[in-house]
Amino acid sequence: MASFRNHFAIILIASILVSFANAKLSTNFYDSTCPNLQKIVRNEMIAAVNKEQRIGASLLRLFFHDCFVNGCDAGILLDDTKTFTGEKTAGPNNNSIRGFQVIDNIKTRVEDACPATVSCADILALAARAGVVLLGGPTWEVLLGRRDARTASFNGANTQIPPPSSNLSGLISSFAAKGLSARDMTALSGGHTIGQARCFSFRNHTYNDTDIDQDFAAERRADCPFKGGDDNLAPLDLQTPTRFENNYYKNLLVKRGLLHSDQELFNEGSQDGLVRLYSNNEGAFRGDFVNGMIKMGNISPLTGTDGEIRLNCRVVN
Repeated sequence: MASFRNHFAIILIASILVSFANAKLSTNFYDSTCPNLQKIVRNEMIAAVNKEQRIGASLLRLFFHDCFVNGCDAGILLDDTKTFTGEKTAGPNNNSIRGFQVIDNIKTRVEDACPATVSCADILALAARAGVVLLGGPTWEVLLGRRDARTASFNGANTQIPPPSSNLSGLISSFAAKGLSARDMTALSGGHTIGQARCFSFRNHTYNDTDIDQDFAAERRADCPFKGGDDNLAPLDLQTPTRFENNYYKNLLVKRGLLHSDQELFNEGSQDGLVRLYSNNEGAFRGDFVNGMIKMGNISPLTGTDGEIRLNCRVVN
């Protein structure tokens, strides 16, 4: 009996260790099952960025909006069905997030090379990194092994993604709820050094806020009327919207943050010192941004036998 119990205990411990291992992401997850994965993703992203540089920022934002709702599970890629409303039409995403066709193109190439092997969640993580790197940003080791969700959360997208109207305490709380520190939040906000924003998201800041340079506000109002023009675009980083560097923080120092939530990072609050650091030391920003991206990519991934490997990123199998 004792021998049986010992044998059972060994099996149980081994099972627990295997389960723990399955829950871990790793950089070499596809080394044997899809060795050309990263090359495929990079080549497709090179083609996409060459066609439209803005798409690099769009893929970064798509990854961020995915990870903040039920973890990095590619839920944001799902189209609506008869049984659930997906995340694409939620307030933070409707007429705003983009890059789905790029992910579709990458998935097609990956399925040709490695059928039913690589998750859409991992493809999105790799595409986000490639978009940053191709616009001059830092690289990092992307941990892989995520699986795809079988559903999405419209309500989660509406409540868990911090809006551009957020104040500093709201931003810190939203990121803390995902296991990210205030420093992570301020560094990851630097992703706004690339890309553009819709008039809808910065109208109130340029018309009603006082923590904004008035010449800058007037420039933005010229392309963002008080009513209408919701989809008119403006660069988040006025100087170099397609180049990843630290001008975003330099703009905050002179009250030229495009979004209310941007300027909240430098508005006599707890992050002022960090903004000054990043504005003067681009290396510090890049290092913290990389750390933040790795941590964000590890938010509640589906692993092991949870979820599935979608064959089409827009629909469950």
